[in-house]
Formats: sequence, structure tokens, C-alpha cells
Amino acid sequence: MLQNLGFFILLLGVLVTVHELGHFLVAKACGVKVLKFSIGFGPKIIGFTKGETEYQVALLPLGGFVKMAGDLPHEELPPEEAARGFLAQPPWKRGLIVLAGPAFNLLFPILVYFFVFLGPQETLSTRVGLVSPDMAAAAAGIRPGDRILSVEGEPVRTFDDMRDAFVGKFNRPVPVTLEREGQQLVVEVTPEKSSEVSPVDTVERGMIGVSPYPQPPVVGVPATSPAAAAGLKSFDRVLSVNGVHVQDEAALYREVAKVPEGTPLKLSVARLAPVAVGAVTGRLPEVVEVTLPRQAGEGAAALGAEAVDLYVASVAAGSVAEAAGIQPGDRIVAINGTPLKSFNKLATVLNGLQAQPFTLTWRGEKGERTEKLAQAPLKTRDDYGQTSAPLVFGARPWSFSSADLPPVEKVTIDLGPAAAFKEAALIVPKIVGQMVQVLGGLFVGKVSPSTIGGPIMMYQLAAKSAEQGLDSFLNLMAIISINLGVMNLLPIPVLDGFHLLSAAWEGIRRRPIPVRVREVANMVGLALLILLMLLAVTNDVTR
Repeated sequence: MLQNLGFFILLLGVLVTVHELGHFLVAKACGVKVLKFSIGFGPKIIGFTKGETEYQVALLPLGGFVKMAGDLPHEELPPEEAARGFLAQPPWKRGLIVLAGPAFNLLFPILVYFFVFLGPQETLSTRVGLVSPDMAAAAAGIRPGDRILSVEGEPVRTFDDMRDAFVGKFNRPVPVTLEREGQQLVVEVTPEKSSEVSPVDTVERGMIGVSPYPQPPVVGVPATSPAAAAGLKSFDRVLSVNGVHVQDEAALYREVAKVPEGTPLKLSVARLAPVAVGAVTGRLPEVVEVTLPRQAGEGAAALGAEAVDLYVASVAAGSVAEAAGIQPGDRIVAINGTPLKSFNKLATVLNGLQAQPFTLTWRGEKGERTEKLAQAPLKTRDDYGQTSAPLVFGARPWSFSSADLPPVEKVTIDLGPAAAFKEAALIVPKIVGQMVQVLGGLFVGKVSPSTIGGPIMMYQLAAKSAEQGLDSFLNLMAIISINLGVMNLLPIPVLDGFHLLSAAWEGIRRRPIPVRVREVANMVGLALLILLMLLAVTNDVTR
């Protein structure tokens, strides 16, 4: 807890210092007398005086301030210092001093991201670990183990590069260059449109159905298939083919490709067998040997089986799927009359339908059933205690542990100073835009007030990001700094944005806002901030 508290104080201390340093440096540059520079509020812990300014660190690290001479309307200064008072400055100078705090909060993340991006960075390569059977990549012949080199002539080195290359590319053929066993191939994929909706924005990108993460060779077995006749069962995990260990789907593809159709395949599979212990039934792993003739096709199809994707592994309690009677082990067959081969495709269709009704066909122990269903909100809670109620169906595919899989292939991207600065300068405006959209969503009701967090949430974020490494902690620091910069520019009394508006008003109207109006506005602004803090703390405690 002491370590986490240290990270929390470090996070706030740096951001407060950056903000107040902006006010301080520009005030000095404009000739304003600065009496005190404080990090934190309340009683002074340590401090010193240099020149005409007292520097201190106070007990409460939830903010800070720069005390300037003559910054209150009724404050009197000695005649020799009257010209150095804050309110004695022309409006443009006061505007610069006020703007400097939020501006430093918005510029500081560029420096942070510069050091995050600078130098060698390990990231996911474009090596394909998983291909969804019913999507564009599979139709184009892309297989696990292939490496994607370019999309429509645009070279891609990382998996994120590849995903970004498909933004705006969907429902038309897109040439993709890939490498397979040392040879380059060009295939045409026709991505499906997928809308990634968040409270911030909506991104439309083409989905081809690949993942960088290797998939273990686990099979789904239809009741009347050659695999079932040979003794294979759904969720069996293939360990070896003809004595050769297969660690993932790519290895399964390679090994069955060596065997002619009709030739016997000797499989060793791992299976979770039910074991009754008194009134409780559990599952223990066992290894089973199965021999069957090699079938036509590749991968699981060569075993007379199919991808395990559409076999339901679990059903969320209280979901639409549970209410419809779908059970673990059932196989999703079709949606709106269109046959399915993967959960990925199902998810894409459901993403487009949102709350619209659909017809679903699935196969269980009692045969096929078809029902008209619609996704419904299901309350969920994340690691930080944040609750939400997204539209969900509720049937979940089989998931696996990566413990016995080969590591995900990564590439090292080495950015020099110029490239790192360019990336930093590009990402900060993007985050600023997202912050503005979130604030707009709060005002119009598109974003729930329950998303607002206070000191406890910041403490949790600081602790978790520090556990994940320096880059994660710096990323959090940059995002919160941007948040502070954007929030302080809001034209709310007692925030910098209102003081900036006041300076602009005086510059245009040639007279200041009346003192009584400013006093009332400050009282209203303070009340609003107190209410906001109470809401944030209430949300924190609730979480």
C-alpha cells in the first residue's frame, strides 16, 4: 500500500507541478510578482524562499497554486509594485498567464510520449495465429502461420499496423501480400464492415478474421461425422499426429498436409473427463488415442471434425442465451438463415444488429432449434468496479490457456528521435479530441455520470499501471495530464477557462466583468466543483 500510495503521489505531484509551472513561468516572463509557488494544499511540509518567491510542498497533494501579487480585486499593493500586480496587467498578458497552466498540461504529454516511443519497442508481429473459418481471410486461403506483409500495397510490420490498414476498407476486394514457408503470395480478401462504437467515437474498419494469438488444435465434433465415429469428442485437444507433437493450429495444418487422403491418422488427444466425487461432479484431464482415416480438407476438416468456434462453452447467467435454453456443448448453426462457421462472424453480425431481433438456429442434444431473439443489456463489472450494461447475447465460445502454446511472435520497432516526436505529436491531439467528445457526451447524457472517478479511482489506476511497467504508468500520466488540461479550459468559474474568458471579455468590451458578477460566478463555480467532487467520491466508494 505504501508503494501504491507513492505512485499515486508521484502521479499527482508531477501533473500539478507541470500545471502550476506553466502559470509560474509565464507570470514571471510577463513581469508579474509571484509570491508563492505551492505543490499541494494545506499545511506546509517543506519549503524555502528564493528571491521574492516562496516555494513549498504542502500536505494535501490534490492540487496546487501560484499566488501572484494583486490577483484579488480589493488587494492593495505598494506604489512601486502596483504595476507588477496580476490584475494590473493588460488582458492579453492575463490571458497568457491563465492559458499557460492548461497549455503545459497539453504539451507535457508530447514529451512523455516521446520517451515512451523513443528507442526499440517490442510489439505483435503480423504472423497469423488464428483464422476464423467463416470470414474473409479463410475464404481467401490465409492459414495459421502465414505472415502478412502488406495490405493494398501498404507495408505492415505490426498487427496494429495491419488493423489500421483496414480502416475504411470493407465490402470490396483488397489485395494482401503474405509470406508462407519462405514464399510470397498475393490473395484478395473482401473484409466485412465492423463498427467499433465507444462513448468517444465510432471507427469503421474492415474485419478479415485473423488474430496474432496461436490457437491450440481443439476440435468440434458433429454427432454424425467421421471424427465422432472414430471416438473424437467436442473440445478434444489434439496433442500429436502420427507421433509428432502439435503445439498449435499452424502445426496441425502442417502435419495433416503431409498425409495423403484416406491414410490412417494416429491422434493423441487430451480430454476433460467427468468424474463424480460424492454429490459433486468435476472434470479431470485424460489422454486418449484415436485412429481415423485422413479426410479431405485442411486442419480440423482433415480429421472429419470442424472448428470448435461455434460450440458453446459457457452461457452467461441472466442472458438472452440462457433464457432461450442454449447450453454448453450446443453448436450455433445459423443466424437469420445464414449458416455460420465461427463466433467471430456471429459477433460481427450481432454488432451490426445491436438491439434488433434476429433468428438463431442452434443444435443441441435434442436436435436443431430456431428461435427469434434480440440482444439485451447485461450488467457487468470491470477490474476497477466500473459497472456497465452493454447489449449482449450471452453465449460464450471456448477459451484456452496460453501456457502450452508457443509464444506470440513479436517484432522490434526502433524509433529515432524524429519518428518518436512525430508519433507523440500525432497521438496527443487525437486523445484531446476524444476527451472533448467524452465531456460533450457527459453534458448531453450519452456518457453516464457513473464513469466519473475521483482520488480513489486515480489511486487504483496509478497502482495498476505501475504494476504493468514504466510505459503503462507514463501513458496514464499523459492521459490524465490531457484530461486536466481540457477540464481546466472549460468556462466554469474558478477554473482557468473562466479567467481566460474574463480576459477575452475585457479585451473586447474594454471593461472588466463587474466585481459582483465575478463573486457570484465564483460561488456558483465552487459549488459546482464541490458537487462534482462529491459525485466522483460517491462513484469511487460505490465501485
